[in-house]
Amino acid sequence: MTQPFIAQSVSPYRQLLVGFSGGLDSTVLLHRLMLWREREPDVLIRAIHIHHGLSAYADEWVAHCEAICKVWRIPLLVERVRLVDEGLGVEAQARKARYAAFAQSLQPDEALVTAQHLDDQCETFLLALKRGSGPAGLSAMPERAPFAGTQLLRPLLGETRASLERWAQENQLRWIEDESNQDDSYDRNFLRLRILPTLSQRWPHFSEATARSARVCAEQETLLDELLSEQLSGMISADGALSITPLEAMSAVRRAALLRRWLAEHHAQMPSRDMLTRIWNEVAQAREDANPCLHLNGFEVRRFRGQLWWIKRQPRLADEILVWGDTREPLVLPQGAGRVSLGSVGNVRRPDAHEPVTIRFKASGQLHIVGRNGGRKLKKIWQECNVPPWLRDTTPLLFYGETLIAAAGVFVTREGWSEDGLLLEWKA
Repeated sequence: MTQPFIAQSVSPYRQLLVGFSGGLDSTVLLHRLMLWREREPDVLIRAIHIHHGLSAYADEWVAHCEAICKVWRIPLLVERVRLVDEGLGVEAQARKARYAAFAQSLQPDEALVTAQHLDDQCETFLLALKRGSGPAGLSAMPERAPFAGTQLLRPLLGETRASLERWAQENQLRWIEDESNQDDSYDRNFLRLRILPTLSQRWPHFSEATARSARVCAEQETLLDELLSEQLSGMISADGALSITPLEAMSAVRRAALLRRWLAEHHAQMPSRDMLTRIWNEVAQAREDANPCLHLNGFEVRRFRGQLWWIKRQPRLADEILVWGDTREPLVLPQGAGRVSLGSVGNVRRPDAHEPVTIRFKASGQLHIVGRNGGRKLKKIWQECNVPPWLRDTTPLLFYGETLIAAAGVFVTREGWSEDGLLLEWKA
């Protein structure tokens, strides 16, 4: 790959953040970009190394990357991440943490550049095939994709690992070898170590043919996007919920295509065919009085008022009682549920000096809220105020002593009303 080609492959960007593991692929990528910058000094390159903490050699890898970047005069950002077990497996969780760090580190007008190559593309295709993916999954990795408000660029996607090795040897580059790459208990390593060498020995251009198939699948998906986009947009509310009624009149094939695209709108991991069937049967078509819920990788598909909703899994707070000692300061809620504050210009009365202030998430008895005649139980109020079921145990309730004063963003009780009061705000 010549310098003009690397320039063309990342054009029009001239400010780049490069994922740099220190391995062969990213070392070759960073080297080529460095050579381009030597010819065109207005090009700005930064490198980012993700310290996952999974290897005993992780600190040595950091030192190696720092040494390389110092010689090449490339600023290096080292981000240490902690993996959270969400049932995705180590590979998927590491990737999720890595790209979250990339997204947080990008600067304005900067594109992210990563070093996936042709063999990686082939592995990705085969992994999707193993999962039973359709054209979307079999499209594998695009050379360019939207990412964190900018673009993710993969300029090496048309090159084999062997060609990268030749470049590294010709330019006397040094790189690290991750010992976990020899562990074939990981699916990708199993393909790389055991399957692809056999396939390539039998069919030398197998990776190139697989990449062509991936491009064809990507073209088919793009065509379907164009054909279905107008119909889909007419079915999605301003809140991102999907109307169920139009889907009921469609063929199963068309309905599944629209469900996939709705999930893609929410950046969801693409579900299997079986999972799509479950979303339809167990959530969309559940009996009317049910409160169906399907868990998907830290999120939930729920049904509410004739629509499907994609929401982040909610914490369980029903039994929490949080003392709010100083209402002049925001109160941070547990389990990442946000924070509440009492601002000016609202209709919540100020607490008396003798009234302890707490935030709770459930209330009993008959409640009298402003704008409604008579008393009601909280469950009935939630229904009348169109509060979705998944928010009913997480919406902060303001208490003075044992008296319910207000529900953030929903109602104020008669006991809590004031013409010239405060505003209970909740930022989730």
